[in-house]
Amino acid sequence: MDRKKINRGSLLLGAAALGSSWLACHPEPERQLPVPPTAAAPTAVAATAAAPTAAAPSAAAPETIQARINPRLLRRFSPLASDDTAPSPAQQAKVALGRMLFFETRLSLKEDLSCNSCHRLDAYGVDKQATSPGAGGKRGTRNSPTVYHAAVSFSQFWDGRSPDVEQQAKGPILNPSEMAMPNAELVVARLRQIPGYVEGFARAYPGDAQPLSYDHVGDVIGAFERGLVTPSRWDDYLRGNESALSSAEVEGLKVFTDIGCMVCHTGNLLGGNSFQRAGVVKPWKDQRDQGRFQVTKDPGDKMVFKVPTLRNVAETGPYFHDGSIATLPEAVRVMAQHQLGLELEEREITAIVAWLRSLTGELPKAYIAQPQLPTRAGGKDPT
Repeated sequence: MDRKKINRGSLLLGAAALGSSWLACHPEPERQLPVPPTAAAPTAVAATAAAPTAAAPSAAAPETIQARINPRLLRRFSPLASDDTAPSPAQQAKVALGRMLFFETRLSLKEDLSCNSCHRLDAYGVDKQATSPGAGGKRGTRNSPTVYHAAVSFSQFWDGRSPDVEQQAKGPILNPSEMAMPNAELVVARLRQIPGYVEGFARAYPGDAQPLSYDHVGDVIGAFERGLVTPSRWDDYLRGNESALSSAEVEGLKVFTDIGCMVCHTGNLLGGNSFQRAGVVKPWKDQRDQGRFQVTKDPGDKMVFKVPTLRNVAETGPYFHDGSIATLPEAVRVMAQHQLGLELEEREITAIVAWLRSLTGELPKAYIAQPQLPTRAGGKDPT
């Protein structure tokens, strides 16, 4: 069987798994990957390499390559939305509180862990470990996903068990394997020992009979997380600036769309808007974690996980729910095998990785700067 037939059949299988008929109505063109007319393609490197600069490439993508990107396919993506609405004083107070609580180790039982421990804001929202250490050094069973753009995702956690970041923020604090607080009442009691937090919640919830509550703890952390966005050159490209991407990056985009990756990785996050089975074509090697099935108990949800965003993917390895793959080129190879039934050529992987690196945005350094945390009554410093 020739490669074209294998590719098309795999794409239709992937589309059927998502309940989509789009690809069945738009057969995929035969893939031919010419060598880009620029300098040699970039070498595949580990995902933990330093972030590329956000500056646009020096040369515009050639017209011949641009012409091969179907504009209808680009409509499957969208740039990040911007909100210029001035926040109210109460909203500003919520964000300020959420920023403090994101770095607050006193939300953990031993006062040694914070949200930032597993979701480091200066490292694109991850800790770059396969699984993160929690209370007593215990390791979780799943990779900690990036917190950047999480608020735009349609659900939270790999299994989608929380609908939004406000609900999600309350989970790890009470999880015995993570921050290990025994109950919400102890969390609130500890925060009430800190006058700065009592005053801050009063400002954030004026007129509320109980401004400092556990629900409000999740609410303010979520308010802060909603500002964790990293626009990139990809957004400029989608808004019509064809010179925002290099010819090698546009070639990678072409390969990405041609082989069917956009069936799952679409929209403004290039993911984060659907569930999918890990191993649509080739079964996932480690099936101890059954994914969404553990939430729904529906046999159809076995090995089903939330499709992660590809924004900043070059900086957020190790990859997948189990953190089993260390580098971005290998992650691309594995996805093609398990989800599409394809064995990609090295130049195809190199091309896709080049484009994926263009999705790396600029960190909002002022927004994520660690704040001064308030002291306990009596002046005891935060631990």
